[in-house]
Amino acid sequence: MVAHPPVPTSTTPALAGLPETRREMLGFLKRSGEASTERLSEFTGITPSGARQHLTALEQDGFITHRNDRDGRGRPRKIYRLTPAGDALFPRAYVELTNELLEYVEDEDPALLSRIFDRRGLRRLERARLRTQDLSFAERVAEIARILDEDGYLADFVAQDDGSYLIREHNCAVLAIAEKYGHACSTELTFLQALLPDAEVTRVAHRIGGGHVCAYHVVAKTEGAATA
Repeated sequence: MVAHPPVPTSTTPALAGLPETRREMLGFLKRSGEASTERLSEFTGITPSGARQHLTALEQDGFITHRNDRDGRGRPRKIYRLTPAGDALFPRAYVELTNELLEYVEDEDPALLSRIFDRRGLRRLERARLRTQDLSFAERVAEIARILDEDGYLADFVAQDDGSYLIREHNCAVLAIAEKYGHACSTELTFLQALLPDAEVTRVAHRIGGGHVCAYHVVAKTEGAATA
């Protein structure tokens, strides 16, 4: 009798959106590390041909990869394993752990909690300044939106008819933390203001306040700054 490791019961929306057989295959690979087409066929109860079709789709989606196992007899077997993208489909408790650790810090020393957020903000600001130095005002706005997008905020910007700009964040990369610790939001506004010292930066929409997005209105302090 061949033991069948259980498929993980916890899931994520991305994993739940896949067909059941592919979820089972990914769960098996998560538990086992790697497996052949034949082993995955046996586990899922479908034919090897059917298993290969699902494996091909998973590989095309970037969730699995394979190596060729050559044992000297016949054609090499494909041995599959998860890619980093496939592994990321499974639940993570990073947010819960982060909030728990921040809670311990706050209990011990509230001032230290503030310094931690400030230090993160400074490091982030230093990296961003390297990318925005020597750029024109408009180029800085575009690059800042690009940085926010890379940080997971699904950000963009809109040039307004009056010469001002609207930077929008359609996703909050730290929402679960920001809901508990206001420092996360205040440092975001400070970050933008520090990168645009020649502009007035005002938050005009806020996810925490019930908005669909976080948005920041950027107005150059002088006409020359906006066209520089």
